Amino acid sequence: MISRKNKVFILMAGMLVAGANAYAFNGKWLQQATQREEEALNARIGVAVIDKESGMTWSYRGDEAFPINSTHKAYLCAALLEKVDQKQLALSDRTTLSKRDLVAYSPITETLLPPQTASNAQLCEAAVSHSDNTAANKVLEKIGGVDGFNGFMRSIGDQKTRLDRKEPELNEGTPGDPRDTTTPVAAVRSLDQIFFSDHLSRSSKSELKTWMVNDKVAADLLRKSLPAGWDIADKTGAGGYGSRSIVAVVYPRGKKPLLVSIYITQTKATLGESNAAIARMGAILFKSMQ
Repeated sequence: MISRKNKVFILMAGMLVAGANAYAFNGKWLQQATQREEEALNARIGVAVIDKESGMTWSYRGDEAFPINSTHKAYLCAALLEKVDQKQLALSDRTTLSKRDLVAYSPITETLLPPQTASNAQLCEAAVSHSDNTAANKVLEKIGGVDGFNGFMRSIGDQKTRLDRKEPELNEGTPGDPRDTTTPVAAVRSLDQIFFSDHLSRSSKSELKTWMVNDKVAADLLRKSLPAGWDIADKTGAGGYGSRSIVAVVYPRGKKPLLVSIYITQTKATLGESNAAIARMGAILFKSMQ
């Protein structure tokens, strides 16, 4: 008997073969793939895509709320960069951390205790490239807490994304709880505003892109399926109730960027199983764009 996961693999392999000569994005394929992954993981999955090359937008469960988890750190540091552009903060400003500041999963900031100090640039690099939770909390303080974060999101036209707590409590992910959530569509539209509007300066966009390109905890997700010669800037997240997520700006060779968000929740799947599901969905998406 073919297992449910093997059925998903066979379906996707067939799609890859059939789509070898495809040029344009095929939303039907990605929807079928997403639905198969939902079945295999017994999960709720949301996906949204913006193709800057064609202007196409697509989503599946795009307006449903999902736990934002650590994907918020990309938007968090965009908010800090806005304050840098406004001369309210500088990337060189330094912060003294204490042991009392440290929360779970802080691989960088735990090495930056006194007599060392951490610059705003170091805090954002730690938060985005390494998903350091203490760094994220410190950046959140600098932009005015959750009100500052939510104010920034509203300023770029995002009425859905909300932050209510700091790390690690924001990762709770209780089904039906509206706190600390976003929607797949809101997530990609906000990335679009951050990277491809004039809201941030060119230098600030370059800083954020560098931190996301250097993501050290994303190798098993979309990067695993990324075609040779393409680049990706991404931020992942994980939390309670099997929540797993990624937001990304993908740079196909010779084409304009592709913005992607994938949110998984309400599953008992392991982190590895959810990572593999995201990688498979990425394979379908990327193949359809080649």
